[in-house]
Amino acid sequence: MAAVTLTLVIVLAGGVYLRGWFHRRSIPVWRACSFILGLLATWVAVASPVASLDSHMLTAHMIQHLLLMTIAPPLIWLGEPLITAWPTRWPFPKRLGRLLGHPAFCWLAAAAALVAWHVPAIFRLGMQSPTWHFIEHASFLTTGLLFWWPVIQPWPSVALWPRWSMLLYLFLATLPCDVLSGLLVFSDRVAYPMYLCTPRNGGLSPLEDQQCAAALMWTCVTVVFLVAGTVLSMQMLSPRKEAILV
Repeated sequence: MAAVTLTLVIVLAGGVYLRGWFHRRSIPVWRACSFILGLLATWVAVASPVASLDSHMLTAHMIQHLLLMTIAPPLIWLGEPLITAWPTRWPFPKRLGRLLGHPAFCWLAAAAALVAWHVPAIFRLGMQSPTWHFIEHASFLTTGLLFWWPVIQPWPSVALWPRWSMLLYLFLATLPCDVLSGLLVFSDRVAYPMYLCTPRNGGLSPLEDQQCAAALMWTCVTVVFLVAGTVLSMQMLSPRKEAILV
C-alpha cells in the first residue's frame, strides 16, 4: 500500500511539473527529461521491487541510498522544477534560496544524514520501524537535494561562494563516503547483524554483501562527483554561459 501511495505522489509531482513546463516553453526539453529521470530514480528507490529487497540485502539498501542522495537530486535540480511552480518575480523562492543554500549547511546536512543512518543502532531502528524507514528515506532525499543545490544552482539559488569552491566542496564530500566505505569493505565483521538472519540473496554471504554494498557506494559516489567536477571545470573554462530561464 505504501508503494502505491508513493508511486501516486511521484506521478502527481511529474504531472505538476509537466503542466508548468508546457506553459514555459523556454525550458529546454533535456531539462524536462532530466527531471522525469530524477523522479524515476526516486521511484526505483522507494516504490519499486528494489525497495522490498533492502531488508534482505545491504547492497539493495545501498542502491536506495545512492539513488536518493547521489542520482535523483542532481537530475531533479537540472530540470529547474521551482521555476515551473512559482512566478519568477515572487520574492519568497529567492529568499528561501538564500536561506537554505549556504554550502556549509548543505554539506553538513548531507554528511550528517549519511553518517547517522549508518550507525548500527540507528540503522536497525530504520529497518525495524516503517515510520522510521520512511523518515530515513525522506532524510536521504532531502539532504541530497540540499547537497546538490549549490552545485547545480537551479533557480532561485544565489551563489554565496566562488564557483571554483564547488570543486573543493565535492572533493570534501567524498571523505565521509570514503571513510564509511573503507570501514565496511575491509571489516572482517558484519556491521549490521540483522542481515545474518535473512536468507542469502544472489549467493552472497552477509559479509560479502556488506563488502559489495560498500564498494558500490565508494565507486558510484566517486564517479558521480568526478563527472560533476569535470562539468563544473568545463563551465568555468568556457567563454560562454548558458542563459538561465527567466
